[in-house]
Amino acid sequence: MRGPDRARIWSEKLRMRKDSQGLLDSSLMASGTASRSEDEESLAGQKRASSQALGTIPKRRSSSRFIKRKKFDDELVESSLAKSSTRAKGASGVEPGRCSGSEPSSSEKKKVSKTPSTPVPPSPAPAPGLTKRVKKSKQPLQVTKDLGRWKPADDLLLINAVLQTNDLTSVHLGVKFSCRFTLREVQERWYALLYDPVISKLACQAMRQLHPEAIAAIQSKALFSKAEEQLLSKVGSTSQPTLETFQDLLHRHPDAFYLARTAKALQAHWQLMKQYYLLEDQTVQPLPKGDQVLNFSDAEDLIDDSKLKDMRDEVLEHELTVADRRQKREIRQLEQELHKWQVLVDSITGMSSPDFDNQTLAVLRGRMVRYLMRSREITLGRATKDNQIDVDLSLEGPAWKISRKQGVIKLKNNGDFFIANEGRRPIYIDGRPVLCGSKWRLSNNSVVEIASLRFVFLINQDLIALIRAEAAKITPQ
Repeated sequence: MRGPDRARIWSEKLRMRKDSQGLLDSSLMASGTASRSEDEESLAGQKRASSQALGTIPKRRSSSRFIKRKKFDDELVESSLAKSSTRAKGASGVEPGRCSGSEPSSSEKKKVSKTPSTPVPPSPAPAPGLTKRVKKSKQPLQVTKDLGRWKPADDLLLINAVLQTNDLTSVHLGVKFSCRFTLREVQERWYALLYDPVISKLACQAMRQLHPEAIAAIQSKALFSKAEEQLLSKVGSTSQPTLETFQDLLHRHPDAFYLARTAKALQAHWQLMKQYYLLEDQTVQPLPKGDQVLNFSDAEDLIDDSKLKDMRDEVLEHELTVADRRQKREIRQLEQELHKWQVLVDSITGMSSPDFDNQTLAVLRGRMVRYLMRSREITLGRATKDNQIDVDLSLEGPAWKISRKQGVIKLKNNGDFFIANEGRRPIYIDGRPVLCGSKWRLSNNSVVEIASLRFVFLINQDLIALIRAEAAKITPQ
């Protein structure tokens, strides 16, 4: 075959293919709302006809099985348009899942091929009021309202108290629930336990899961009924009933008393009734009426002041004087033996009194560092780059709670040491707090505590004695 003939044949084949493709596209555009199965069958028939007309492609065996293929661009546009139109109108003639954008199953294809393609009238749109009613009906029921506040123990307390008193007002006033409930809440909960099957079922399931000890504790708190109080009121107020008396009362009236009552509980409630004059043999004195009511000022005028004075007890005063003299003698002996005990403490702790030189007035001794006071005034605190002080307490331990200038120790002319607090936190001297702006006198062996750091203040007694002597000489002149 020559070259021009071969080219002519190929051009005719391409033209026929384009014509068949154009026919296919026009059919797809015309039947946009038809089913997918009809499109596929028409496409397959046109392809077979075109292939048989050309005579180049052999006839293949057809199958009813659906073969997935990629959509053309115009099909994608049509499917999107069909979906948007169905959403806008709210109803369409095609069943859900049967539009051009979805893929039907083989059974649906058979049904479509058998049934004639008759137009289905659109279903009427529902009224707006109907849709609102449907939405309201789909909302969950509020059956678990206040379920979190009412514990199983509260439900059991409520049931026991109502069975004992048959009065919700008395239950609200006499029962102590896990939280404060109003009378209306107690009433609503009781009615819900009675008439609401969902709440009663949940409450019963929760109460069954309570521990037996918790159930026994709840039952012991049950209110006393009127029948029980009537039996207890028959016990005389002048008698001294014992636990055996109330135990015998339980044995004689097992039906009247609650199953969790004990003799001890009956005795405690009987004592409470006796206190409020609720027993049968007790009578409450009526209040006086008219001018017989005595007010506080009249009663105060009637009091005789001479009768209020206590008689002098000479024996007691003598014993107190002797005891005071004995205690003072013991304190004086302890002061005299103090230096002996100090030597013993120093030998155990290893902290002996320092040897002072002629320039050291006092020593502030801590656990790690010892500060020497060699001037009449020194400052205590925490040293920083911008603040320089005499005694840096951060060398002793953690000082982040100490102010940069915590305090000042001064020596006066009479030989007394005073510490002034200039920081925000208090300074403790022998356990006494010294607040900001206050000062306190320091003595030998005083314990100074600043933000959990403890120091012992030791005074050079010899040097201070010389200073006091010089001050005494200067004063008379």
